[in-house]
Amino acid sequence: MATEDETTLVTAVCLPMTALLHRYKQIKYEHLVAGIAGGVVSTSILHPLDTIRTRLAVSGSQLICANVRRPHYGGLVDVLTSMTRTDGLHGLYRGVSLSILTAGCTWGSYFFFYDALKAELQQGDPSRPLGPAQHMMAAAEAGVVTLVLTNPIWVIKTRLCLQCGDGSHYLSEQKRYKGIMDALVKTYRYEGLRGLYRGFLPGFFGVSHSAIQFMVYEEMKSSYNNHRNMSIDTRMSTMTYLAFAAISKLVAVTATYPYQLMRTRMQDQYHEYNGAMDVLTRTWRHEGVRGFYKGMLPTLLRVTPATAITFVVYENVSHRLIQISAASPSNSNLKIDDDDTLNSVPHTPAVL
Repeated sequence: MATEDETTLVTAVCLPMTALLHRYKQIKYEHLVAGIAGGVVSTSILHPLDTIRTRLAVSGSQLICANVRRPHYGGLVDVLTSMTRTDGLHGLYRGVSLSILTAGCTWGSYFFFYDALKAELQQGDPSRPLGPAQHMMAAAEAGVVTLVLTNPIWVIKTRLCLQCGDGSHYLSEQKRYKGIMDALVKTYRYEGLRGLYRGFLPGFFGVSHSAIQFMVYEEMKSSYNNHRNMSIDTRMSTMTYLAFAAISKLVAVTATYPYQLMRTRMQDQYHEYNGAMDVLTRTWRHEGVRGFYKGMLPTLLRVTPATAITFVVYENVSHRLIQISAASPSNSNLKIDDDDTLNSVPHTPAVL
């Protein structure tokens, strides 16, 4: 039977989802499914690089309760060899199931809400062009909604990735986790909602990352199809999607990486910070500008191909699902009125 804490958590997820589904007038489940597929495929392939990035982001920081320091890694190769030597190849895939869940929820949610917002701006006409400001607005709102829904999962993912044999015995029982649900329930029980939303502020500012990425991506697609004298929603080749996704991600990461590092450090159960400004000032004081870009190389090596894979899978799956839906007698473009309930949206599964 579910505990009181687990029941409260489920309620906290379901109520906001009910309100969100009533907020958007045009939604398609195809974008949710395609986004989940893209996130799952890319994460399954590239998870080790995310583990390395997380370790580098907190490299050399002091462990709470122990007055000792974590291993200091010299770079990508150093952390790779150190982890394989101490934990084996299994260590590189620590938390992979949670990473897949996190990526699936995040990308599914993001594409789901982004395309719902874009459809509203286009008034239901996918061939209607939008400007950079409108793309950024839709991407930013979708980013905020996704952050609110998925921040707790990112907190748990980060903590499980950082929990290792060398440092976990310094932690109290309430911060030593046996798995996903144990970490989720313990974090909520001992730290409340505040614990599940650690790193939310830098994550909120980081919405600019997705806004920049989607704006660049959409503008490149629109310009390319205009150059070919075709509708902006015309399907392109796989290599074109790969190139546009990779370029847009490189631009976004370079512009916004420091917030990702701050968010990772705030979610770290081994170290206590008094908010985003404390992370900012400590990092600047002890590590300088370079400290804000720790782990950026493995991040670029991971997120660039990961985003390219995600977008290619998303574009192909969504196009295919929409084609199947168009050939079906039922209409998958759901309109939700204020009087509707969740029961009127049977084909749209919950994101979390």
